[in-house]
Amino acid sequence: MSPDQSFWLELVFKMAMTAAVVVFISIVVERSGPFIGALIAALPTAAGAAYVILAIEHPPAFIAASAVGSMAIGAAVAIFAAVYAVLAQRHGLVLSFGLSLLAWFACAALLRQVSWTPFGALALNVAVYAVTIPLSWRYRSSAPPRKFLRTRYDIPLRALAAATVVVIVTTASHSIGSFASGMFGLFPIVFCSSIVILHPRVGGKATASVMAHAQVVLIGLTLAFMAVHYLAEPLGSWWALAIGLGVSMAWSGMLMAVRSKAMGRLLGKG
Repeated sequence: MSPDQSFWLELVFKMAMTAAVVVFISIVVERSGPFIGALIAALPTAAGAAYVILAIEHPPAFIAASAVGSMAIGAAVAIFAAVYAVLAQRHGLVLSFGLSLLAWFACAALLRQVSWTPFGALALNVAVYAVTIPLSWRYRSSAPPRKFLRTRYDIPLRALAAATVVVIVTTASHSIGSFASGMFGLFPIVFCSSIVILHPRVGGKATASVMAHAQVVLIGLTLAFMAVHYLAEPLGSWWALAIGLGVSMAWSGMLMAVRSKAMGRLLGKG
């Protein structure tokens, strides 16, 4: 196989894998309430696809270093979600989404100026979540989103957007380095696409509820990437990524169990 054929096959594989994941997530999120939607949307889906490609193309040391970038940028994702949750209460899609996205890029630019260690990135996340979780708490809602009519272009465009991000990050990884690859691999494409689709149809407050619920869920990503960082070199990239995914899912499962128990107590008292 020629180098050109190999490049295009790899490109198609990246896009197809990412698109399939995002389509699945999109359908489940739209049919569930904000809490379940946040659990699913905050899983490392597009990021996981990016890391699979990075693991194919780079050694474990690169994956370990990239995980630190993902840990640091996780704080920016929390800020993105919090800014949107606050603004969407009174403003439309363009202003709410535009300013929250601007906040993410501003945070990313600032984070690039610091040489982060795993514990430094962890401390950053603790400080950010100490603000964003209480700030977003009031905007949570247990009610499922209103049903809406999806156009034929919604999910294909969402899948294309996510696939494009993964392709750009993984293709540019050789030139931008491990830390930046980890940062942009965690670009909140699933959150972005969900906001763009849901806000005009179910309203800003209902969409903001997903972002508010996601704050606590996102902590699992920080823990997952810390596991990837410390396990990639001793165990290999694939075992590290598998364990990282397990950590993220275990965190979400714990949150679901706690919520179910709390709901059961409320129903019992009622």
